[in-house]
Amino acid sequence: MYHINSYPDLIILGSTGSVGTQAADVARGHGIPVRGVTAHRDTAAIEAQIREFHPDFAVMTDETAATDLKIRVADTNTKVLSGFEGIREMLSTVKTDNPMGITVENSILGEAGLAPTLYTLEAGHRLALANKESLVVGGELVMSLCRATGQEILPVDSEHCAIFQCMRAGRPEEVRKIWLTASGGPFYGYTKEQLASVTKAQTLAHPTWKMGAKITVDSATLMNKGFEVIEAVHLFGVDPENVTVVVHRESMIHSMVEYTDYSIIAQMSVPDMRHCVQYALTHPYRSSAEGVMQPLDLFSVGQLTFARPDTETFPLLRLAMDAISLGGAVPAVLNAANEIVVAAFLAEKIRFCEISECVSRVVEDMKCVSDWHSYDSIMEADNLARQSARALIGHMA
Repeated sequence: MYHINSYPDLIILGSTGSVGTQAADVARGHGIPVRGVTAHRDTAAIEAQIREFHPDFAVMTDETAATDLKIRVADTNTKVLSGFEGIREMLSTVKTDNPMGITVENSILGEAGLAPTLYTLEAGHRLALANKESLVVGGELVMSLCRATGQEILPVDSEHCAIFQCMRAGRPEEVRKIWLTASGGPFYGYTKEQLASVTKAQTLAHPTWKMGAKITVDSATLMNKGFEVIEAVHLFGVDPENVTVVVHRESMIHSMVEYTDYSIIAQMSVPDMRHCVQYALTHPYRSSAEGVMQPLDLFSVGQLTFARPDTETFPLLRLAMDAISLGGAVPAVLNAANEIVVAAFLAEKIRFCEISECVSRVVEDMKCVSDWHSYDSIMEADNLARQSARALIGHMA
């Protein structure tokens, strides 16, 4: 067992969500001090975390919720801040006497996570990244700032955590290919005709992972896997054509790295996000998972299968690969359009099969933003894509 100061202290951005609460589980299990927590409106959950972890800071991005929280925790020493400027203030002023410093786990949902990712790197903290949109929307900006500040990004997505671990088997220049595994989602093997009649309930019934509604829909359309291709390109410095998606229904191999000698290194474990969270929070050490996760029983798994994804029936995976090849603000357009369209599907305003149609049309109309690279221009492209997607959905209604 390592001494407590072998692990950095922790700030959890989006601490009441699925990944955020799993980060709290890991902190609880290993005695990692939590210096800050954030949420949007869930004051009851944040209050409970404050009373358990006694953080220095808590931030509610909703102003009314922040006012409510201040009253709830007036008897504590936790400083309550509001808005995204509150997150920036927390990250820039938080202190620790831990020689390992602070890890910021960013599990904020959607494009909103980009600014906190940049704030984290600017403040000089190590980043455990669960917000994939940071790299999808602003990957060029994030990786440029990462290089400039010398900070470390530890991926929390199961696939990228797996790749990160497999990368330790060789040097970056020895990597031939990244094999990105996909469960295939609930509609693996479906035809376009079958997809025309699937329901919201069927879409949200993921065969392996328990996730939020939006990411579960993205898994069903293979959009999530497309986002993960974009993430991998930025995180690991590979070309899009060197990332291959493979459908692996058992979800026991979380991804693989192939080296120039054709050796393939795979990472396997039970499908439990706490493994990825723990690895990021305790890296470079491997800490015991006993009592937190179950070991993988290979005899129960029995067999492992692999198949090519069907990009004809699920075109958003190919669209994402095209978007990262075009570069600039095109991936931001892809993400923004998808957020709006998926929200419309969850509100039952459009059918499942119309998700890819709408997103594809918005991206096709906005390919000109491939030479937009600044933060302001990316945010402008994001806004224009959202407007375009809303207008398109309005015409379909």
